[in-house]
Amino acid sequence: MNHLYLHCRPGFEKECAAEITDLANATGFFGYSKAEPGTALVTYVTHEPEGAYQLIRELDFASLIFTRQWFAGQAVALPDPKDRLTPLLAEVEKLPSCADWWSETLDTNEGKSLSALSKKFSRPFAQGLKARSLLRASSPLRLHLLFLSGAEALVGVSPVANSARWAMGIPRLRQPSQAPSRATLKLEEAWHHFIPAVEWEERLAGGMRGIDLGAAPGGWTWQLVNRGMFVDAVDNGPMAESLMETGQVKHHVVDGFVYQPKKPVDWLVCDIADKPARVAQMIGERAVQGQFREAVFNLKLPMKQRYAEVVKLRQRLQELFAENELNVQLAFRQLYHDREEITGHIRVTG
Repeated sequence: MNHLYLHCRPGFEKECAAEITDLANATGFFGYSKAEPGTALVTYVTHEPEGAYQLIRELDFASLIFTRQWFAGQAVALPDPKDRLTPLLAEVEKLPSCADWWSETLDTNEGKSLSALSKKFSRPFAQGLKARSLLRASSPLRLHLLFLSGAEALVGVSPVANSARWAMGIPRLRQPSQAPSRATLKLEEAWHHFIPAVEWEERLAGGMRGIDLGAAPGGWTWQLVNRGMFVDAVDNGPMAESLMETGQVKHHVVDGFVYQPKKPVDWLVCDIADKPARVAQMIGERAVQGQFREAVFNLKLPMKQRYAEVVKLRQRLQELFAENELNVQLAFRQLYHDREEITGHIRVTG
């Protein structure tokens, strides 16, 4: 397997391709990326015959910013619309055994149009896997099946422990009816991505204190309140009355860049629409000043050189923390609910 397939947000294929190429080279793998704009898919081809399979086990999936999901495999031609099963199962037999399998589509209109075919094909494919004993419960791998069209599909594998927890990397989150804006899902998804589920009760506990910079109308504040936290909501704009009625929110009518808390808090969240360098610097300085233990923040990306900008901002933050001898866990990800932005997470560890 020398093909690595990566799901990404439509329109960010260039950034996804640049990132996987850089990381592969740094890990000692060499190849090239193929990415067509608007397809939500990047293919990285390694020069080694089994390079993609080795790469997907050695690279840390959590370190990727623009990749939603990945798997190593091959494209399969399906010339006979009456028998797509035979060539697909023949290709699966060449792959390592997997514990389970996912049927996926690309996050495009064309990809979504194939969802009916994908669903219809799921049952016979599952029966074929069982009949040929191609699944093994103890395997650390997962099988992926992705239709590119009625005449072509991709099949491959990913390590369950080193890939996204959701098919195509898209979490199935419901918009809370009580939340004052759809932006609330960005913070919820960030927690799902950056915090292991077994640590939620400890790191997102009731009674904690939080700050929401750029809070109005309160989509992110709602998530903090819903976890039982007390929140300083900072914004010149109005907050949702329903949040103010909880008694857990204090509204500070002031610019988020100007506001300074009287005491350190457990959580700082920030969704201010401003230059990414300015926001990143502000969050970094607040970390150095000891204002929070953990933070989630969004960085609005420029129209051009988006990947280069992310690399530059990450390096600046790393240098700032090193200069101040601050130990932190720093990570970035373009979440499903992000648009022209990425989400950052900081956890101060010492």
